[in-house]
Amino acid sequence: MGHLVGWGLVRVGGRSMEPTLTDGDLLLVRWGGSPVPGAVAVVRLPGGRPTAVKRLARRDGADWWVERDNPREGVDSWLVGALPAADVLGVARVRLWPRPRRL
Repeated sequence: MGHLVGWGLVRVGGRSMEPTLTDGDLLLVRWGGSPVPGAVAVVRLPGGRPTAVKRLARRDGADWWVERDNPREGVDSWLVGALPAADVLGVARVRLWPRPRRL
């Protein structure tokens, strides 16, 4: 995945962001958006894992600490460490489906 800019759609896969987001939710994402702690973001996890939707917990120097909302499911920085800022690909702004709401 190259450097993305602009707006796009991402479908949530899995249960790691429950109860905030559920498997199949459709998000409007600002690629290359300005990440802030607490935001929901699309990130690149290490080890050949697919891109994922996670919460930006805090900035750790030049890196981001990301977490899942569901502590029993998924992968986050507790397992893989902080992510380089370049691996925060975009910030989710709105859940479009099943019921639209701001994130």
